[in-house]
Amino acid sequence: MKQILFSLFVIVSFALHAQQTVKPAIPIKTEGDIKKEAISNAAQTEAVAEAVVERTNAKMTFESLTVDYGTIENGGEPLKIVKFTNTGTDPLLIKNARGSCGCTVPTWPKEAIAPGQSSTMEIRYDTKRTGKISKSVTITTNEGPDSHVLQVIGEVMPPKEEKAVPVAEPNVIKGN
Repeated sequence: MKQILFSLFVIVSFALHAQQTVKPAIPIKTEGDIKKEAISNAAQTEAVAEAVVERTNAKMTFESLTVDYGTIENGGEPLKIVKFTNTGTDPLLIKNARGSCGCTVPTWPKEAIAPGQSSTMEIRYDTKRTGKISKSVTITTNEGPDSHVLQVIGEVMPPKEEKAVPVAEPNVIKGN
C-alpha cells in the first residue's frame, strides 16, 4: 500500500510540476498590454535615436537658400554654385546632399570646413527639361538632426524649332 501511495504521490508531483512549467506557444495579450508595449517600444526607439544623433557647434550659413536659374534656353548651362560659411565653432562636415529628383544633382566638399571658413557646392539641373523648375536639395550635416533645404527655381524655355525645309526668300536670280 505504501508503494502505491508513494507512486501516486510521485505521479501527481510530476503532473503538477509539468503544468506549471509549460508555457503557451502564443502568449495571449490584451489590448492594454499591446498599447503599453507599443508605448515602451516607441520610448526606447526615441531614446536610441537621440543617443545616435551627433550634435556639434558647427553652423552652416548660406548666402541664399534659393538657387535661381532664371529663364534659360533649353540645353543651357546646368551648373550653379552655392556659397556657404561655417559660422560655428566646430568643424562642419556635410554628410549627404540629395536632390528631390534625378534631374537635380548636388556635389559637395567631402572634407571638413573649419570654423569661419567658406566653401561651395555645385548644383546641376537637367536643362533639357522644358518648363518651370521647382525642385529642392536637402543637405545633412554634423550640426544635428535638422537638415538644410535649398530651393531650386527657374524656367527652361522650349527648344528652338529647326525648319526642315528653308523658306523661299526673294532671290536676285529669280527676280522676286
